[in-house]
Amino acid sequence: TGKDSRININTASVEELVELPRVGQAVAKRIVVFREKNGPFKKVEDLKSVRGIGDKVFDQIRPSIRVD
Repeated sequence: TGKDSRININTASVEELVELPRVGQAVAKRIVVFREKNGPFKKVEDLKSVRGIGDKVFDQIRPSIRVD
């Protein structure tokens, strides 16, 4: 019901990614570069492979992200 407001980490731009809690410009850029190099994330947990995203940060952004 309604639109999914979670950010798709496979299509989000740097601008969209910085909207996430505890994600700054540098980490957002690393997410995009990681995706370009390795292809789309298969599951949201794969985001933890990006430098700067540890368990604590991941737990905070988990409710706000999705992969399609």
